[in-house]
Amino acid sequence: MASGAHSGRYLQTRWTSQMRRMGPFVAGVVMLSLAGACERRQGAAADSGGEIVVGMYGSLTGDGASFGQSSKEGTELGVEEINTAGGLLGGRKFRLLIEDDQSKPEEASNAVTKLISQDKVVAVLGEVASRRSLAAAPIAQKFQIPMITPSSTNERVTEVGDYIFRVCFIDPFQGEVLAKFAFNDLKAKKVAILKDIQQDYSVGLTDSIASHFKALGGEVLDPVSYTSGDSDFKAILTQVRSQKPAAVFVTGYYPEAAIITRQARELGMTMPILGGDGWVGDALKNGREALNNTYISNHYSADNPDPLVQTFVKSYRARYNREPDAIAALAYDAVKVLADSMTRAGSTEGPKVRNALASADLPGVTGRLKMNEKRNVDKPAVIQQVTFVNGEVKFVYKATINPG
Repeated sequence: MASGAHSGRYLQTRWTSQMRRMGPFVAGVVMLSLAGACERRQGAAADSGGEIVVGMYGSLTGDGASFGQSSKEGTELGVEEINTAGGLLGGRKFRLLIEDDQSKPEEASNAVTKLISQDKVVAVLGEVASRRSLAAAPIAQKFQIPMITPSSTNERVTEVGDYIFRVCFIDPFQGEVLAKFAFNDLKAKKVAILKDIQQDYSVGLTDSIASHFKALGGEVLDPVSYTSGDSDFKAILTQVRSQKPAAVFVTGYYPEAAIITRQARELGMTMPILGGDGWVGDALKNGREALNNTYISNHYSADNPDPLVQTFVKSYRARYNREPDAIAALAYDAVKVLADSMTRAGSTEGPKVRNALASADLPGVTGRLKMNEKRNVDKPAVIQQVTFVNGEVKFVYKATINPG
């Protein structure tokens, strides 16, 4: 021990002397490089065989809890199926670790940091909300741990870095789909948009809808802003009503969408109200009968007769005793993409899995899961009509719209 300590002091002194001779700038670069390399080594788990530890983070509590629950269930079902089938890479099983980010961006960042630094996961699944994915993605990128978001549609999410992937379409396409449906199918020529300025998802979707609707020759009124957690929208709805739009877009998430639709109907606003995939959540039922004559863009329809879809729906019903929504289906697809990529890579090491994810191409419940050069998938979207029947929200298939 004594000789080791002496040797360590000698090497440290010699190293410091060398750093002084190299000059402050060069020494700083070297020190930063070594620190970054050390940090990556500490964060990444070695591919040493045994269980494959995968992390999932989501909003299991808080205002996005419906998203988090669906995502958790879809992820669990995918993991169970893979493990029951014998695992991968010679029989290795997934071990899923789940962290609750409480629907808060700062907690999403903390959750992913814990999963990578302490739990040594080799991949991360999540989040649903774009704002929380944007908070956590830089952590996964820094540690070179692949992250797959099942359903964050803001285009900036995968722009964080080359270790960030998604299995859903992005808002520029979703906005195009909604704009075309409103203009061509609903024959609306003047529309209003209500956007949640606190959510990156809502802001991005608003911009896309507005630009595409104008390009079609329609008129878009100046977007009206609200904030997550608001509960009284009658003042801004009265303002919108006075401008007599033929349709209204509500681009935020389901808690506020339910209240907005109900209060709009109370004010005599009978025109179609449209939203994105963020409307899918249990609290939407609070809109009740007001949901009639509303439409959303979504990632899949459980009515699709494709055997892959129907097998998933049957398995999900048997496991959770309820209908799977699009969030659950996307989470399930994310697991399958990860397993396929690890199998093709022949490894769980971050760089190898990342390279395999970049060339993923397999059938999924929500469509063909083929990664493009931006680590997104090019998939169709479906338009669904929302209804409230016998105390339940129903999503009725209306159309499929393909990219391009």
